[in-house]
Amino acid sequence: MIKVHHLNDSRSQRVLWLLEELGLEYEVIRYERDPASRLAPPALVAVHPLGKSPVIEDGAVKVAETGAIVDYLLDTYGQGRLRPAAGTEDGRRFTYWLHYAEGSAMPPLLLKLVFSMLPRRAPALLKPLVKSVAAKALAGFVEPQLRAHIGFWEDELGRSEWFAGDDFTAADIMMSFPVEAGADRAFDASTKPRLNAFLHRIHDRPAYQRALQRGGPYSYA
Repeated sequence: MIKVHHLNDSRSQRVLWLLEELGLEYEVIRYERDPASRLAPPALVAVHPLGKSPVIEDGAVKVAETGAIVDYLLDTYGQGRLRPAAGTEDGRRFTYWLHYAEGSAMPPLLLKLVFSMLPRRAPALLKPLVKSVAAKALAGFVEPQLRAHIGFWEDELGRSEWFAGDDFTAADIMMSFPVEAGADRAFDASTKPRLNAFLHRIHDRPAYQRALQRGGPYSYA
């Protein structure tokens, strides 16, 4: 049985969702973040040297990084499901969004989170300085980047109902976390009708709901 090393409030939730979409049996091995630092526990280092989640074990095979896990599961168990045919326009879009989700979408969202948290965690004497620096970084770089990315997502969903064409694919699973995190900390979903509709569509999928029951609720803060 596939084992999923699953960290609470993390992007490993997407792996559970993909496994549910594929109808595969799996075991969830849970880890909890440190409530103060929000970092993964040291126990994950025993699973992977970087101590990060998700990691899956499938017999003797161990795979880390969400995109790599998606590729492995589709190659091994997908039987052509949840991925457009290679060499097609939708196939190229699929590859793009599969890698864009982590490579380009998440960095500005993480910067938004980090710079928003810094003033709260700074020593009392440094709070005014840290707050000023963080505000300038957010206004001058992070927020403009986020607006550009979010506008890009909204426009792309005007081309088709899903990110890689008219059919739901694993690219939509990969993009779910950036869109959900963006709606939580970077944009008002009511002002982005296509992204709002995308969120409703994914949340209504039975496999998404089953994965949420297995992995537990998660937040983006």
